[in-house]
Amino acid sequence: MLLIYNIGVRLYFFAIYFASFINKKAKLWINGRKNILYAKDGKSVWFHFASLGEFEQGRPVLAYFRKTYPEKKIVVTFFSPSGYEIRKNTPLADAVYYLPLDTASNARKFIDAIQPEIAIFTKYEYWYYFFYELNQRDVSLYIISGIFRPEQVFFKWYGALHRKILTFVTCFFVQDEASKQLLHNIGINNVKVSGDTRFDRVWANAQAPKELQVVNSFKNNHKLFIAGSTWPADEKLVASLVLDYADWKFIFAPHEINEEKINILMALLPDNSAIRYSQLDGTHLPLTNYQTLIIDNIGMLSSLYQYADIAFIGGGFGVGIHNTLEAAAFGLPVIFGPNYEKFKEARDTVAQKIGFTISSEPELKSTVAYLVEDNVRYKAICEKVRDYVKENTGATEIILKNIHF
Repeated sequence: MLLIYNIGVRLYFFAIYFASFINKKAKLWINGRKNILYAKDGKSVWFHFASLGEFEQGRPVLAYFRKTYPEKKIVVTFFSPSGYEIRKNTPLADAVYYLPLDTASNARKFIDAIQPEIAIFTKYEYWYYFFYELNQRDVSLYIISGIFRPEQVFFKWYGALHRKILTFVTCFFVQDEASKQLLHNIGINNVKVSGDTRFDRVWANAQAPKELQVVNSFKNNHKLFIAGSTWPADEKLVASLVLDYADWKFIFAPHEINEEKINILMALLPDNSAIRYSQLDGTHLPLTNYQTLIIDNIGMLSSLYQYADIAFIGGGFGVGIHNTLEAAAFGLPVIFGPNYEKFKEARDTVAQKIGFTISSEPELKSTVAYLVEDNVRYKAICEKVRDYVKENTGATEIILKNIHF
């Protein structure tokens, strides 16, 4: 099985390598792993995040270590360019790297260089050689905000190697009892149900969000619909609302902001009704003339939601929805596409009828009508959404009480 794993890792590398000739993200992935010089200046605390979303998820724990152990060197690694490129200069870390390809030699060299006292991985990413090498050196390895589902390879008849990887983990901090039971069923008992640290992160953000005066001016006392982390399929649906709700303002914050994607989005909207955020720099354009604002940069979305009345979260017509909690922390009803089952918080809000899944334009329009036609009902939903987020905070405290050097 290890031979198959090794072959799979190398095939993945070659697939990314060939894609790098035509794909910007793949090129960043390849180039970011070339000629890395690791700082070899003593022991460290190692945090790994798959991408930007996991960074924000694990950020409360990372921030605690930065504040509580200022003398400790903190090393952060990312698997994906979308995490590394945005957070490579974070003040929460002393060094930020791409995670090398998971081979025996890479794992030895990397761990030799950073000398971790402990390692903390957020949510997922289980790499055989890195985990094995940590285990061989008696370095404690923690998984925080983990979540498991029956369809994952760990729970299949052919998943023996992946189950072996799990045995290298010192403690799993999982989001729910279902995950704990799944691990228990395969003999993994070093598990604590802590909840999801994302609740702590988004709740803290909602208590003191960054003010965006230009967005407040754009809203100008109108109702505001925000479509966050959207893909083309999402944008086509939400664009259909713009003419129906002429007295509302709309903000799109696309997941990808390259020129081609932005132009396609602009073409979906009524002529001269939309303006890009980048066009506002150094100008005094009359924002009241525009119904739609397109955010063509990265990093504003979590602060934008404070101005919204309804939020649509993208990704549900692709591999899965993006972060609904950032919007929910502000007490917003959240709408998303049909691919949401992997996300506990989305399942929870749908079950409680404070989150809404749609699969077509008519369903989107009827859902928005349901939310806006009865103000008493709308306010009750908003209060329940906010309460749901608040009630699920506390994961960070549980984790920190149980992590030891």
